Amino acid sequence: MGKVTMMLAIALVILHLVSRCRGGVTSSYRRKLEASVDMPLNSDVFRRPPGYNAPEQVHITQGDYVGRGVIVSWVTPVEPGSDLVLYGPASNKSKYQAHARLTTYKFGNYTSGYIHHCKLKNLDYNTLYYYRVGIGNSSREFSFTTPPEVGPDVPYTFGIIGDLGQTFDSNQTLGHYASNELAKALLFVGDLSYADHYPLHDNRRWDSWGRFVERVAAYQPWILTAGNHEIDTVPEIHETTPFKPYIHRYHAPFKASGSTSPLWYSIKRASAHIIVLSSYSAYAKYTPQYEWLQNEFTKVNRSETPWLIVLVHSPWYNSNNYHYMEGETMRVIFESWFVQNKVDLVFSGHVHAYERSERISNIAYNITNKECTPIPDPSAPVYITIGDGGNIEGLANNFTEPQPNYSAYREASFGHATLEIKNRTHAYYSWHRNSDGIKEVGDSAWIYNRYWRPDE
Repeated sequence: MGKVTMMLAIALVILHLVSRCRGGVTSSYRRKLEASVDMPLNSDVFRRPPGYNAPEQVHITQGDYVGRGVIVSWVTPVEPGSDLVLYGPASNKSKYQAHARLTTYKFGNYTSGYIHHCKLKNLDYNTLYYYRVGIGNSSREFSFTTPPEVGPDVPYTFGIIGDLGQTFDSNQTLGHYASNELAKALLFVGDLSYADHYPLHDNRRWDSWGRFVERVAAYQPWILTAGNHEIDTVPEIHETTPFKPYIHRYHAPFKASGSTSPLWYSIKRASAHIIVLSSYSAYAKYTPQYEWLQNEFTKVNRSETPWLIVLVHSPWYNSNNYHYMEGETMRVIFESWFVQNKVDLVFSGHVHAYERSERISNIAYNITNKECTPIPDPSAPVYITIGDGGNIEGLANNFTEPQPNYSAYREASFGHATLEIKNRTHAYYSWHRNSDGIKEVGDSAWIYNRYWRPDE
């Protein structure tokens, strides 16, 4: 063997060993690691709208299984006010009307405002609607666009945010996302207001957060999953009902998918079937969430909705020491179903950093066979951790070393992402760090559909 040939062979061996020992890219980008700081409650982003008892904290979500319904929610701070929603297309904005249901709750010494939830039904697909809530000079008008009819080659773009909070960094994330005009609906992977960061879980922070996100949440639906900061139990003041503020304030169309809880449910939107799971509700065998998910997978029709997406708060694959392996029990129970059903993408939060995985699984391990290392699996999802919205707890910058081979890209920065579904086979995913311009992409990947393009 010649000297050059031998050197080339050695180099290839070294490259092969390095590729086996190390994963993908740990970003060289270095954000300043100063602590996140909550914006003061008198900031303009928390300002109440003008007018007596004016509706505030307006937000919408999908109101049915297939995208022809919208749930409109708002709060009146002083008295119940009007329960009426007037809505219609641009030619007649008051063509239709619907009535809201009213709820309130107490939390320690806090009493909520009057929370309204109104379901608009039988909407036309792909149509701009205007809607108005409130009375007289205090009424307010907003708008939303319904999705295209469910179908296999319907293009649609989702935004993705997690662990937002209400810090100056949160404000940058939300502003950055609002200027990204591609996204038409937001997938939110948990940890909303961080009210529980304050003594006795100061529920005024739920109100301020609702006013803060209204500039986006009133105009496009947010598909929400609950995080650990939504559990909100404080036994010392006799608040022992989990998810109490969250469930009162943020409704979901869970009954439409046969679920018994608003904490886990599914929807169809354009060409996607989206499954929302609860990391902090029981999910072992025979529990309601387990049995619902098992049944839900039988309803997925990849000829109708080729893209199968799951939202869950606690990540199953995470190479950050922060919250390391907290999602392991749910992974052990459900991962084989995800591989069997060829889930395309799993979005999670919880870890305050960004990470994208390769397609890998660890379903062979059975506690006795020692096969406990994740392996490449073309039928497995891509796992994306995006708990980098800007919350008060700051960034998680303590990654494990060396980077595991299942990790494709990771970075401790705040940001948001978009998923541009092109057709039944291709989608373009991109992550945008806050520190860049909106057109800059920190990480990206073409995602090939697991059902229609299983080998790419």
